[in-house]
Amino acid sequence: MEANPRSTGRLPAAFLTPGSSSFVDFLGEHQPEMLPANRTLPAVQGAFEAPHGTTIVAVTFPGGVVLAGDRRATMGNMIASRDMEKVFPADEYSAVGIAGTAGLAVEMVKLFQLELEHFEKVEGAQLSLEGKANRLSTMIRSNLGMAMQGLAVVPLFAGYDLDREKGRIFSYDVTGGRTEERGYTATGSGSVFARGALKKLFHEELTEQEATTLVVQALYDAADDDSATGGPDVARRIFPIVTVITDEGFRRLSEEESSALARSVVERRMELPDGPRAALL
Repeated sequence: MEANPRSTGRLPAAFLTPGSSSFVDFLGEHQPEMLPANRTLPAVQGAFEAPHGTTIVAVTFPGGVVLAGDRRATMGNMIASRDMEKVFPADEYSAVGIAGTAGLAVEMVKLFQLELEHFEKVEGAQLSLEGKANRLSTMIRSNLGMAMQGLAVVPLFAGYDLDREKGRIFSYDVTGGRTEERGYTATGSGSVFARGALKKLFHEELTEQEATTLVVQALYDAADDDSATGGPDVARRIFPIVTVITDEGFRRLSEEESSALARSVVERRMELPDGPRAALL
């Protein structure tokens, strides 16, 4: 009888055989049951609610791109979490913000991170930003069966394109359809209100400081009109997650930076509750 490689401490032959640079393809070939889309959902009697992440926003500026998200997760009309993290680094020069079914979204992000890391180790080079966006599109498409059962994941992907030397933003629908956004975008339940704020205040020459302030302003407006989006919670010290990606790589604003940024927006809203207004020409 052939010895089980795991019992001998040796790697299975599949791990030693040259093949695809895609970790998802490798997993699909050797352990397909591990892929989220291949799991069988249990039969559920009555209404079923899973925690959902809500609003994610992104803005480009001449030196890169800012990706930010609120911290609230909801379950029906209940607040499931006040401090959920929804923005994650994908690799050194890109990030993903998640909206939709929280558990599946976080799992998809972790798988995407492995996918990019696996490619880099196998090929000895990073995927282009376009290639990363395409890989994520394929992963979302593979989740379509669960999306049709109400467990949808709709992320935003942003990164710094080293070839084009600029920040870029990609949005998706539940079928994996991909759209490159120009300047700014938002996804999630509060996206209509966030996008309205971004539309009025965005301009092509934003500084990094202005861009980070703008995404917090947009999230504040989303929380003002959408109960599923959480605004800055000064009492609990829970503030939006704000990340910046430039030619120097991915950086998440520290707790002190995000706190100062959110508090400055809140203070200004005490004087102007509806926020700053775009200049009339």
